[in-house]
Amino acid sequence: MTDFFNDISRLTYAPDSTDLAFRHYNPDEVIMGKRMEEHLRFAVAYWHSFAWPGGDPFGAETFERPWFGNTMDLAKLKADVAFEMFDLLNVPYFCWHDADIRPEGDSFSESLNNFKEIVDYLGEKMETSGTKLLWGTANLFSHRRFMAGAATNPDPEIFAWSAATVKNCMDATHKLGGENYVLWGGREGYETLLNTDLKRERLQAGRFLQMAVEYKHQIGFKGSILVEPKPQEPSKHQYDFDVATVYGFLKEFGLEGEVQMNIEQGHAILAGHSFEHELALASSLGIFGSIDMNRNDYQSGWDTDQFPNNVPEVALAYYEVLKAGGFTTGGTNFDAKLRRQSLDPIDLIASHAGAMDVCARGFKAAVAMLEDGTLEAMRAERYAGWDSAHGKALLDSDLASIAAQVEAGDTPPQPRSGRQEILENIVNRFV
Repeated sequence: MTDFFNDISRLTYAPDSTDLAFRHYNPDEVIMGKRMEEHLRFAVAYWHSFAWPGGDPFGAETFERPWFGNTMDLAKLKADVAFEMFDLLNVPYFCWHDADIRPEGDSFSESLNNFKEIVDYLGEKMETSGTKLLWGTANLFSHRRFMAGAATNPDPEIFAWSAATVKNCMDATHKLGGENYVLWGGREGYETLLNTDLKRERLQAGRFLQMAVEYKHQIGFKGSILVEPKPQEPSKHQYDFDVATVYGFLKEFGLEGEVQMNIEQGHAILAGHSFEHELALASSLGIFGSIDMNRNDYQSGWDTDQFPNNVPEVALAYYEVLKAGGFTTGGTNFDAKLRRQSLDPIDLIASHAGAMDVCARGFKAAVAMLEDGTLEAMRAERYAGWDSAHGKALLDSDLASIAAQVEAGDTPPQPRSGRQEILENIVNRFV
């Protein structure tokens, strides 16, 4: 045991407590035939909780953690602290990038040896812990070598380095029993068209993703391959802009049956959408997989990655998750970070505990809305005409035949209310 979380006890469900505890998240509460823990499948993001130093575009790091440094001993200390936090929060999962968990070496082989050693160390800790790996991924955006992209880089040697990195990260995810593998193209975009060949870069990105899928089957990885959309920041325009854009990309390269979406609230907002829109669209296209749960500051134009605190927003998100059938291999990953002024160890625990409570409250509200059935009944009633013989026949007809029917009847159709305010009032009963 380390002494980083000294004097902080393991959190329990204590709804009336005024101390640090869960007031809404009860992992053992059975809802719709499953334990709440099994529905929500919470995960801690290794990068924000243990690797992020507290910097922003206008200031250097504010956090001083005892494991910061570039040695294997410090990487193992970081893992020790991480698993202590997982235990304090009783979270079932965690997630990592390769660069979060291992020191950077002077060569690819040195970095790889460090990576393999720390993966073995994580495996040993997982054997004595209740925490599993929700997903692994490769950091192909932080190092200066990736400044012009990874898969989409104009230098084929960077493409090759990136492919080798993903191969080893997939191996590690498979070895640790990870349930998904995520690809996020943080630099897969452009800053100016003056030096960009869009067609070439898209072809490179498509082939890179095909290789990842091929390798999944080669090694027998049974988890899901997930792509995480984001529209911008740091690139002016990224090729994985939103769910709709990624789906078109998957169709172009024959991957729509192989790849699902890891959808982040903050990225949805940057794309000009709501979180629930992206979730509903992914579900309707059959590519919903997992979520990164955070929030953006609506007064800021960049990705602030804050912990969720808005129960009505969370409820609408989980409503779409439930309608999609719930999570299978996916889960709720807190891709969220402390504010730069939140310096103390207890802030790490309190931020996650509060977020887990917000998610639990939102999830229970979503379940209540779904079980009540009013929203779905009103939706079905609105489209009922399409289930009639006339409605079904229209879609099998042609313009000339439809025009003839309309001209013969000559009765103007009347619009019907969408009842938006009534629907919003119904939602407000539950949240």
